[in-house]
Amino acid sequence: MRLFFFLTLMLFASVSSFSQSKDEAAIRQLLAVQTKAWNDGDIARFMKGYWESDSLMFIGKSGITYGWNNTLNNYRKGYPDTASMGKLKFDILVVKRLSQQYFFVVGKWHLKRSIGNVGGHFTLLLRKIQGEWKIISDHSS
Repeated sequence: MRLFFFLTLMLFASVSSFSQSKDEAAIRQLLAVQTKAWNDGDIARFMKGYWESDSLMFIGKSGITYGWNNTLNNYRKGYPDTASMGKLKFDILVVKRLSQQYFFVVGKWHLKRSIGNVGGHFTLLLRKIQGEWKIISDHSS
């Protein structure tokens, strides 16, 4: 009986670990797709990584912005051309599962630009929505 319990526990741990790895890989892929879209100058495609909802929360130097459309408009206003967008690089520092539906990500962002480089840190809260990981909260500074 102990052996059965131990084997069941080990099977559950390996399945859980596989699920963690699969979800983490999907989140890293989402951020890679966002990076590519940004570096192609395509803010609309970059925004596909965000939850398209009025409840999306973006926290930046100007405070809190609610909503996908408002966040998109802020990006377009702050980065009106490819010179201001530059080339984006993310350095992922932490990817942590909070539950089956939520992940927390901490990282650094850096824009290499001809008009002057900028960068900072970010924290993301991601939620699995209809089978896809989406950023539901972004705090970038």
